[in-house]
Amino acid sequence: MSRQVLVINPGSTTTRVAVFAGGRELFSRELAARPEDLAAARTTLDQFPFRLKLVEEALAQAGLSAADLAAVVGRGAPLAPVPAGTYRVNAAMLADARSDRYVDHVSRLGCLIADELARPHGLPAFIADPVSVDEYEEVSRVSGLPGLPRRSLTHALNIKAAARRYAAEAGRPYLELNLVVAHLGGGISVAVHRGGRMIDSVDANGEGPMSPERSGSLRVDDLVDLCFSGRHDRAGLKRLLTRGAGLAGHLGTTDAVEIEKRIAAGDGQARLVYQAMAYMVAKHICGLAAAVSGHLDAVILTGGLSRSRFLVEYLKERVGFLGKVVVYPGENEMLALCQAAERVLAGGERPRVYPTGEEEP
Repeated sequence: MSRQVLVINPGSTTTRVAVFAGGRELFSRELAARPEDLAAARTTLDQFPFRLKLVEEALAQAGLSAADLAAVVGRGAPLAPVPAGTYRVNAAMLADARSDRYVDHVSRLGCLIADELARPHGLPAFIADPVSVDEYEEVSRVSGLPGLPRRSLTHALNIKAAARRYAAEAGRPYLELNLVVAHLGGGISVAVHRGGRMIDSVDANGEGPMSPERSGSLRVDDLVDLCFSGRHDRAGLKRLLTRGAGLAGHLGTTDAVEIEKRIAAGDGQARLVYQAMAYMVAKHICGLAAAVSGHLDAVILTGGLSRSRFLVEYLKERVGFLGKVVVYPGENEMLALCQAAERVLAGGERPRVYPTGEEEP
């Protein structure tokens, strides 16, 4: 049997695990954490022991052992800004994942669990294309306020996978293509690619379009007034902007199927808000096209919401003048992680060193 790769992807309440061989999925489970365990965990790091145990139990029940594996790969967290690529888990990465230096997200457990499972058996552990992939050109970093530079925080894993997939299907090197890729999910991020790099991007946590849960960009003056209104403390306001805004704030749900049913039943407010989200995405796609002077080979729509015919057709109508619009539905994170590890194992890609981003010798 070809070499097997274990993939680990921690989410807010579940941990997805899968085993692949030759790009083919052999085993997959979505492991739900017990509500009482999540409630007892004061911090994200407190979730590490019970999430690790769930993975170990699932593998044991499936009759899988370390002897069957060639590598373990975890989802990459928002850590230090790094170039895209596959990173070998090292001490610096583990220390940053355990620290409070960066955005607190459950994906920080990906490298910790991967290391714990791989290290005792001498297996390599990797992450790939983490949220903090930063390939900006210098002009992209400049904001209107000195001291607050623009930051790259995107769904880099799926965005990069979609770009590579399009290049393969088009029969052209990714390095030669100009692309805009929009990841449409619980969060929405849009990135423009040139020369194999994401040279600019926006995301719904910062300055991009609103999404099912997140506000996206807001008027700065109004946001400052809200910050000092006394209605929210810092943690509460961040929670509102990232969990209670967007579709959730306007319509009380993040369920696209439910919203589209409301629209079909004549709910004008649901239609307006849903269209507004798509309109914002379209504006950012068009804006990022300026980075390549409008010379695009394709616009790619991916992520869970790209399954929505309503959104896809609206976006095609608004951005189709830029050129070909390609749709790759779903997040495809598990396969993308597997493919990253397999490229390294096959010698097609050198692993990178965290946090320098340099390739291993």
